[in-house]
Amino acid sequence: MSATTEAIEMARIAALAADEKLASDVVVLDVSEQLVITDCFVIASAPNERQVNAVVENIEERLREAGHKPVRREGTREGRWVLLDFVDVVIHVQHNEERNFYALDRLWKDCPAVPVEGIGRRDPVQDTDSADVEESEL
Repeated sequence: MSATTEAIEMARIAALAADEKLASDVVVLDVSEQLVITDCFVIASAPNERQVNAVVENIEERLREAGHKPVRREGTREGRWVLLDFVDVVIHVQHNEERNFYALDRLWKDCPAVPVEGIGRRDPVQDTDSADVEESEL
C-alpha cells in the first residue's frame, strides 16, 4: 500500500513551503510500507535555528491555508529539530548538524522518494539581478 493522494499533496505543499524559505536537501519519502502511523515524511534542513523556525512557520502557514492543522508540534523552542505531525504526514525540519548526525535519510533509505516538481530551483536571472543591484549600490 502506498501513500494516499491527500498525504502526497500535503507533503508536496510542505516541501515547496520549505524550499520557499531556502531549506536545503528537501526530501519527501513514502514511508507507508514501513509505518502504520503515517504515509509520508518530509525532511528538510537549515543552517541555523532562526532559519529552521522560519521554514517551520512557512510550512505551517501553507498547510493551514490548504485546510490542515498539526496535531503535534515539538522542538520549536530549541530550533534544532522541529517535528510537525499532521497524522498522514510527519515533517522534520532539522539544523544541518542534527540532520547529519541523526541521518534520517539513511535510516529510511529503503522507502521510495516522492518527486516534487520545483524544489531546489532558483531563478539564476533573479539571483544575477540582485547581485547587480548590490554592486551598483557600492
